[in-house]
Amino acid sequence: MKHVTAKDSTRPVTIFTPSFADEANTNAQNLTVKEIVSRLPPELFRVVMICGGKPDPRIAMRKNTMLLPYHKHGNAARLLMGLLGSFPDIYFFPREGPLDSAFLILRKYFRLRTVLVTYVVSGGLDRGHAPASRIRNVREANVVLGNSVYLTDTLRQRLMVQASTVYDGIDRRFFFPRPKANESALSVLYAGSFRSYKRVELVVRQAARLPRVEFRIAGSGEEEQACRQLAGELGCRNVRFLGQLTPSQLGEEMRNAQVFFFPSILEGHPQVLGQAAACGLPAIAMNVYRPDYVVSGKTGFLVESDDELSARLDLLVKNVSLRQAMSEAAARHAQNFDWDKIVEQWADIFQTAVIDANKPSYQRVLHC
Repeated sequence: MKHVTAKDSTRPVTIFTPSFADEANTNAQNLTVKEIVSRLPPELFRVVMICGGKPDPRIAMRKNTMLLPYHKHGNAARLLMGLLGSFPDIYFFPREGPLDSAFLILRKYFRLRTVLVTYVVSGGLDRGHAPASRIRNVREANVVLGNSVYLTDTLRQRLMVQASTVYDGIDRRFFFPRPKANESALSVLYAGSFRSYKRVELVVRQAARLPRVEFRIAGSGEEEQACRQLAGELGCRNVRFLGQLTPSQLGEEMRNAQVFFFPSILEGHPQVLGQAAACGLPAIAMNVYRPDYVVSGKTGFLVESDDELSARLDLLVKNVSLRQAMSEAAARHAQNFDWDKIVEQWADIFQTAVIDANKPSYQRVLHC
């Protein structure tokens, strides 16, 4: 990583994030924060975050890092008390729970100069589905960022706030390409949670339509049993439910697959599409949230309807040369999402926000 020069060398910037450092926590938002924290220069940034189990080794070894224990009960009050002794310079990536609400009340009541940096990674704003707490996190933020161009534009248009785009990167330890072996059998992969808006049942129905193609489904959630039952009712012997995978396991599945099929209709900027691209896996996804990880027609397809989902899947299943060309293009495109370069952007955002907050002319809203 390129050296980041301190803009205020008197002391490190203290960042608190209500995110988990746990190695086993594979929630997309926590993965993002762990990648950022592990790369921030410890001489410039002191980081405080939460840990309920074994921490990510990179964070455990990081100097100038404090991990607050997480217990079964009473965490919001306990964590808030831990912050009262020394309010952070930055509250990064607020969530939608009681800790965030309480901190924002104290921030307003005591007129704290703690800078709220809100990173919006979830969809729904364009359809009015966003919870009030998420909108609050945007309204009260000093710096607002989205993780895709479409999401950032939505923040500007729907909530009338200034916002910039900072992408999620791709963890190259797990997601990288390798030459595709001779294809004796073709495999289509889905990875994600089993929630209604993910529409995993469409993956099962595609499997019923294409019995000679293997469909592999990674993930877990409340809709899983219904999808398993549907597969049984449709007689799908070509569906494999893989359960929850580690990043290493998911990367291997992606390198072994030929097509990534992702019919979800409500997203921010799903990291799984970037991970698939990094593994050289062409993707088919909905265009409703306009993911920048997919260049439609070059690295995969972004479609407008369920009929087009099926048509594009048929095309990639049948056309080997197109799959190979899109695989190579996807791996090249994924190089645009390098974590080291992205963290340089975050370091600059954090330092600039703190410097601006300490100016005599500081106003609470100083959107990036």
